[in-house]
Amino acid sequence: MKSMTGFGRGEAAEAPWRCAVELSSVNRKQADVEIRLPREWQTLEAGVRTKLTSAFSRGRLHAVITVENSAGGTSALEVDEGLAVQYAEALARLAARLGGEFPLTPEALLRAPGVFTVREAGPIQADAVLATLTPAMEQALGAWDEARRREGLHLEADLTSRLATVRGLLEKITVFAPQVAETHRENLRRRLEDAGLPLPLDDERLLKEIALFADKSDISEEISRLGGHLDEFLRMIRSSEPTGRAMDFLTQEMHRELNTMGAKAAHAGIAHLVVAGKTEVERIREQVQNVE
Repeated sequence: MKSMTGFGRGEAAEAPWRCAVELSSVNRKQADVEIRLPREWQTLEAGVRTKLTSAFSRGRLHAVITVENSAGGTSALEVDEGLAVQYAEALARLAARLGGEFPLTPEALLRAPGVFTVREAGPIQADAVLATLTPAMEQALGAWDEARRREGLHLEADLTSRLATVRGLLEKITVFAPQVAETHRENLRRRLEDAGLPLPLDDERLLKEIALFADKSDISEEISRLGGHLDEFLRMIRSSEPTGRAMDFLTQEMHRELNTMGAKAAHAGIAHLVVAGKTEVERIREQVQNVE
């Protein structure tokens, strides 16, 4: 079992490139990746996103990637000297024809279209950067995954303990369950006596009333289903596959079974145990929000 929360960092260098990757993740119902790349390397984002997305099933992963070039920048300035000469000659011809002076200043050349151009990083550079970036990503992913595993161990211990608490409450409910009909019989007999209408214990009307109540208040199915849910939840905890979504659904079913028990049993002891059980299941549900 893994947590959705983790951090990992990786670095790699292959002259002249040096790449660093930082990964951090938080809870989220769906898988989402946010990538920060230097502007000149945006062409690498699609490949990076594919690799990162394949590493987890849900959560929000934030990746910060830096790329450094020890030989200088990734862009190159190119000057079209021939075009600059043509600008100068054209201005000279206009000056001779119009009888004025048109000096060619550096500012004018900087504004002249086509004289200065910036060549961005090309495919060959991108391939070289990707070759350095890939091991940095793998190192970061390994560290990030290990951090999630460590956090997952803490979650596993907490969830296992809370499941044991719910199972203990269920065992107590199981002991109380057969007493529900008998308690109702005694209460009914006492009310009849207090009202001055005593009935023998073998009276057909009394037996029928008790039988109907026993049928309505029977929670054996709910006890069995809740026990099955607890077994399945424990199996999920021990699974190496992502089970967070399934656990979230199962906690809802556990809560539903406890609700039904409380409504059907109409027994003070069971009602108290049901409240305690629902409280513990809610704590389990909160923890499940951290499980991948």
